[in-house]
Amino acid sequence: MSILNVEKLSHGFGDRAIFEDVSFRLLKGEHIGLVGANGEGKSTFMNIITGKLQPDEGKIEWAKRVRVGYLDQHAVLEKGMTIRDVLKSAFQYLFDMEAEMNALFAKMGEASPEELEALLEETGTMQDLLTHNDFYLIDAKVEEIARGLGLTDIGLDRDVHDLSGGQRTKVLLAKLLLEKPDILLLDEPTNFLDVQHIEWLKRYLQEYENAFILISHDIPFLNSVINLIYHMENRELTRYVGNYDDFLRIYEMKKQQLEAAFKRQQQEIAELKDFVARNKARVATRNMAMSRQKKLDKMEVIELAAEKPKPSFKFKEARTAGRVIFETKELVIGYNGDPLSKALNLKMERGQKIAIVGANGIGKTTLLRSILGEIAPVSGHVELGDYLHIGYFEQEIKTANANTCLDEIWNEFPHMTQYEVRAALAKCGLTTKHIESKVDVLSGGEKAKVRLCKLINRESNVLVLDEPTNHLDVDAKEELKRALKEYRGSILLISHEPEFYQDIVTDVWNGETWTTKVL
Repeated sequence: MSILNVEKLSHGFGDRAIFEDVSFRLLKGEHIGLVGANGEGKSTFMNIITGKLQPDEGKIEWAKRVRVGYLDQHAVLEKGMTIRDVLKSAFQYLFDMEAEMNALFAKMGEASPEELEALLEETGTMQDLLTHNDFYLIDAKVEEIARGLGLTDIGLDRDVHDLSGGQRTKVLLAKLLLEKPDILLLDEPTNFLDVQHIEWLKRYLQEYENAFILISHDIPFLNSVINLIYHMENRELTRYVGNYDDFLRIYEMKKQQLEAAFKRQQQEIAELKDFVARNKARVATRNMAMSRQKKLDKMEVIELAAEKPKPSFKFKEARTAGRVIFETKELVIGYNGDPLSKALNLKMERGQKIAIVGANGIGKTTLLRSILGEIAPVSGHVELGDYLHIGYFEQEIKTANANTCLDEIWNEFPHMTQYEVRAALAKCGLTTKHIESKVDVLSGGEKAKVRLCKLINRESNVLVLDEPTNHLDVDAKEELKRALKEYRGSILLISHEPEFYQDIVTDVWNGETWTTKVL
């Protein structure tokens, strides 16, 4: 059964086309991976099918009474609500039904025999619906999903306003899973999940009986949960049966076949043109030349898609730092006097490349910001070493930005020429269209590439990176990994992707050993 039909969809931003004449059909129970390079329009597609964005052209048609669940990481969680309140709100329609049923029960005392019979029938139907939808097992279901995503460790009676970004995403994801919609739309759900909770979500999605569309650049995760790939490239959407590895194999094969056919056709076109040019003037061969010309005119010319620019990262290195990068003395990190850690005595020396790992909400980002002096510690202090040139990549920048990419980099490096700014952005994998677009209309991955452009063009001997791979596509992630391995300075890195950091770092610090949070 078809859940969603998309017909002849076209959309763009300004003069930058994202889709052209795209059609798509989603069937009940399909587990789809939506893949493509940064900026190809994956999140835009999700926003269009959920009605958050109106397409320029085309028709989006959902089946009747289909319940759609979308993981929106920008949803507002109200202050004063506990995690438990938010999770139970997934069943609000059942609580509303119970209230309506109780109101009908209250009417029964004054009802006539005929009215009473009608009320009993209506309340009986409601009672059956409540039972069928596990209304009386809600608390157990909330506990089960909350435990799987690590929310019971945080405390279900905690105010959602006090949560970190990662914890907040877990709450939104847990609420969505409890709603158990007919179709789940998940846009990079693993970005803010810990390793053990990614494993739990993997098992959950493998057994999920309803349909879902998943955007993820975490290839092992994607491979384990989907059975169909829809690939976005050059304003088109192409369907492949199988997982990501199957798609990649078929995609490469089709690409090679198309290139071979293109070469053969170009050779044939050259030979036909040469024949026409040599023979059209001679009476004896004019008819043959005209015949060849007709063949040329009717020929459907194969066109190869323009190669997308691959990112190329090379960090500019400053003079060598002193032997000690930083040292903490009895440092207790936290906010507003609320400690997140035990007293820490940490030391980082020149040449070390350190990954900080551990569950969300234990203070990994807080530690980085305390070391950099952006926030004051609860107690203790940090001593920074000599001759440090620090490059800092923040996890998320939420402020609106009306600059074009060109202006964004030029403001940072006013000594550069326009050509040099454009070349710097192009090296990060951005096209001319991206470079001239406002930062605000870019995808998460493209915004990350703009920020990386600033970082690699500023001399540094210490890189402090907070989840740098969030939103980056496969090519950009691989190139960043290569550049960090090559970098001769020191690195302090937060990451939840072992396959990314394992080949880069010399040391791993597990924040769970020093946090004061219950895990």
